[in-house]
Amino acid sequence: MNLPYHLTVEWLREQYHKKELTPKEVVLEIIERAKVDADMNIWITPPSLELINPYLERLNSLDIESSPLWGIPFAIKDNIDLAGVLTTAGCPEYAYEPSENAPVVERLIAKGAIPVGKANLDQFATGLVGTRSPYGETHNSLRPELISGGSSSGSAVAVARGQAVFSLGTDTAGSGRVPALLNNLVGYKPSLGAWSTKGVVPACASLDCVTVFAHRFEEAILVDSVARGVEEQDPWSRELPVPNASVPKRIVLPKDTPRFFGPFADKYQEAWECAVAKIDRLGVHVEYVDTKFLSDAAALLYGGPIVAERWAALGEFVEGHPDATFPVTEKVLRSGSASQYDAAAVFRAQHQLQAYKLQAKKLLVNGVLVLPTAGGTWTRDQVRKNPIETNSDMGLYTNHCNLLDMCAVAIPAGEADVNLPFGITLFGLAEGEGLIRGAADLFLQSSADSEEKTLVAVCGLHMRGFPLEKQMQECRARFIREDISAPVYQFVKLPSEPAKPGMIKKNDGSGGAIELEIWEMPLSEFGKFATMIPAPLGIGKVELADGSEVPGFVCEAYAAEGAEDITELGGWRKLLQVN
Repeated sequence: MNLPYHLTVEWLREQYHKKELTPKEVVLEIIERAKVDADMNIWITPPSLELINPYLERLNSLDIESSPLWGIPFAIKDNIDLAGVLTTAGCPEYAYEPSENAPVVERLIAKGAIPVGKANLDQFATGLVGTRSPYGETHNSLRPELISGGSSSGSAVAVARGQAVFSLGTDTAGSGRVPALLNNLVGYKPSLGAWSTKGVVPACASLDCVTVFAHRFEEAILVDSVARGVEEQDPWSRELPVPNASVPKRIVLPKDTPRFFGPFADKYQEAWECAVAKIDRLGVHVEYVDTKFLSDAAALLYGGPIVAERWAALGEFVEGHPDATFPVTEKVLRSGSASQYDAAAVFRAQHQLQAYKLQAKKLLVNGVLVLPTAGGTWTRDQVRKNPIETNSDMGLYTNHCNLLDMCAVAIPAGEADVNLPFGITLFGLAEGEGLIRGAADLFLQSSADSEEKTLVAVCGLHMRGFPLEKQMQECRARFIREDISAPVYQFVKLPSEPAKPGMIKKNDGSGGAIELEIWEMPLSEFGKFATMIPAPLGIGKVELADGSEVPGFVCEAYAAEGAEDITELGGWRKLLQVN
């Protein structure tokens, strides 16, 4: 089946409406993709027809028009309950089988979403690297030698690898944002209490959030509109209505250059400087301020008594199950049992936090704070050799968020290097989610509008629904329209594996008109794209039926020898229909 590499709500719903695709066909493809990627350690409970079929059958009782997530597959971090499926929190000895769904899962299913599996995570959601799991290190979706980010590692990579449209993660100290950065996704972390955390294995219950990963910002917002709402049985739930997006009056940036780290530190710094330049051009007032209090607040999470909340949640299990906990995870958890973290220390920390919250409230009146989502990344090998320090670095610009009752959205902001995404995070006050939404919209739209682009005509495996559409997606190309070439091309089926077409321009009147797709691609990606095209194919000027010319796939004339002439069919899709 020729599904796009990156799955989106918009594309799937279009196919469902046209009756050109069924949810079961999508699920079967996801199952196959999961098998192919098995060595990437994305799943703890992988996609299977046995698990998913009841949710497919349930779609028969739902109206697609009133169910905005009808037939949309999603992944669930394995510290969030899915009824009848083990919740492990990344620890086999801890596993239990819940009898009911977590409320956020229940709300998504009620609107037609299909849970496809339980995703790998840093054990007990304690880590930002994706390497702290007895189920294996989750590989980065773009460069397998690099970390995937944690703790919601499998959730992010499942979306990035086309095995879910969106996924649920959790975020206590950055776990819904760091994996988004490292896998080129949007990571949306609502305000504390906006989404219920009932049915979620607690890390720090007072700070935990359920989050969403998606390719597109608007799809994360769609999921939020379904998942958000008070849950009467959840003591941490609170009334925070769906916010309306509005552009902030101020964007706040750190006056001191952020610290960058890891093997790509210089490239990350360059990418940050480019992002700041874009922010300066948005037309919103920019202020540069001292943000040291954010790191002071963050230090209380793991270097202060607040880490004791993790021990309060899991200490009894750790003590009762020797050797069940991942070694580095147990070290972090046990730090919360230190004798100096007595009741007085907890209250002192709470009083400090209250002062920092007041500072944040003053700083972000009608404003949004922007920081790098992370200051770098590491190879998985580097993290294994130095697990504590590398993990701490990944949280430099994330750990303060929930402590200060902030909302946040991590968004892509270009590349630091080839297949090395860069991203920024927008922070707002709990009541300021509309501002981070407006600012994210503005930045993403500005980035899209400011890039120079070129049209590209494709006629075969790079079209929508074909195997190489993923190359178009990876080069950030966007489908524009269907079109037809001028009637001057010989169309051949090349004797290659897999079979692919070639368009050869003829000057003797023997050619025909060929169905095409026109895509738009950033010029910065066009050179990389051209290098991926094998001979005898190449990029040249393709003449369209209206007489205009656009860059597109052409074929060298010698390839016609020994190739099957399929000009009379008029297009690659028609060949497949015939066969």
